[in-house]
Amino acid sequence: MQKLKKTYPLYLNGKAAQPNTDLEVTDKYTGKVAFRTALATPDVIEQAIAGAVRAAAPMAALASYEKQAVLDHCVARFRERFDELAYALCVEAGKPIKDSEGEVTRLIDTFRIAAEESTRNYGEIQPLDISPRARGYIGMWKRVPIGPCSFISPFNFPLNLAAHKIAPAIAMGCSFVMKPASLTPLGAIIMGEVLAETNLPEGAFSILPAHRDGADMFTVDERLKLLSFTGSPGVGWDLKARAGKKKVVLELGGNAAVVVDADADLDHALDRIVFGGYYQSGQSCIHVQRCIVHADIYDSFRKKLTARVKKLVSGDPKNRDTFIGPMISEKEATRLKTWVDDAVGSGAKLLAGGGRKGNMMEATLLEDVSRKSDLYREEAFGPVVILSKFTRWDSALAEVNDSKFGLQAGIFTRDLHKMLGAWDALEVGGVVVNDVPSYRVDNMPYGGVKDSGLGREGVRFAMEDMSEIRNLVIRREGV
Repeated sequence: MQKLKKTYPLYLNGKAAQPNTDLEVTDKYTGKVAFRTALATPDVIEQAIAGAVRAAAPMAALASYEKQAVLDHCVARFRERFDELAYALCVEAGKPIKDSEGEVTRLIDTFRIAAEESTRNYGEIQPLDISPRARGYIGMWKRVPIGPCSFISPFNFPLNLAAHKIAPAIAMGCSFVMKPASLTPLGAIIMGEVLAETNLPEGAFSILPAHRDGADMFTVDERLKLLSFTGSPGVGWDLKARAGKKKVVLELGGNAAVVVDADADLDHALDRIVFGGYYQSGQSCIHVQRCIVHADIYDSFRKKLTARVKKLVSGDPKNRDTFIGPMISEKEATRLKTWVDDAVGSGAKLLAGGGRKGNMMEATLLEDVSRKSDLYREEAFGPVVILSKFTRWDSALAEVNDSKFGLQAGIFTRDLHKMLGAWDALEVGGVVVNDVPSYRVDNMPYGGVKDSGLGREGVRFAMEDMSEIRNLVIRREGV
């Protein structure tokens, strides 16, 4: 069994610092303090931003092979520390150990992709002789680092969602300051420990646990050229409003829907929807919240899904047979329980689960949920799935779009025309065919529309946001 240290530092301008041990981080299953970390104060955050500004030029000057070497080192060290990273995640986030191991695998993938992309920062030669006045002129452009970046990462994927900011920044040559979620800071701290083993310029990175009110400096300081935030819509849009002139990338919430057509492979769809609806207790912005099933197969699907949900094992996330672990806090579990009770009070039928004890919420399945309810309209962010039925394909797609969110959607069908039509019609950042919206590969463009955010993550696409185009025009004499 792995063990955690009693205290952990923050990382200021590339070096470990222990100004205090003020941040208590709990084991989300037991509720007991698991460890303490240093908490960044305003003066520490100021030092970090100033350091990132000083490091901007040295970072931009790094050769591709130098950036690749840093990222390759991270890949190697994360593999060596695989069990430690998974156990730390299991403790601080309450994520079942199998899911924790899966996230460490994705962390490694993300850094590995970034190592490859660090040598692919291509530009383009552009013919400018589109009219007589431009005869003899040629143009070309390249991407250059945008400068010091500010990153704020969430509690639910504290390794991989931090990696989706850190790894492309290094690949692009940007210095950065990062505020990991105060509920789950350890994954980012361990990343800082590994980065500190490399030869990155002083000030290239700072990892600074801070409370939410400490995020203000990460947002408003004009020396920072990009803010990348992953978290709740309310917080994200507020940060954007206060971010000033800097570029802003937001990866926010969702209430993802999946459509199961009559011709779908039913057993496959059931397997994937059980996973998509309940993995890591539904605490994912692309977890299956709304499941829209064709009327011809609805009764059979509902019966089988209900039986599967009732068999899901809840308990200590450190046990390998646990599928449903704790939610991040009792406050969040209470909020979701209230939404479920309100839906039932308004006529919804509870098919499975519905109970809560502390921050443990049962795997819950409902049908006939009012479209006016919070459980339908808002982001559940917990182990709850809503069933509904459809008879016409266009009405199913309309139901998917009946949301202020638009992150990803899933459809199960064998009909190519329906696949392509859904790709055209669905107001989301991504459509996943014959799988759940919860599916993501870490090199694909990932992000949403409407209240689900701005911009795209995925290493190559994040690098584009962390860069600017610099044009060059050359007049050739005598041409």
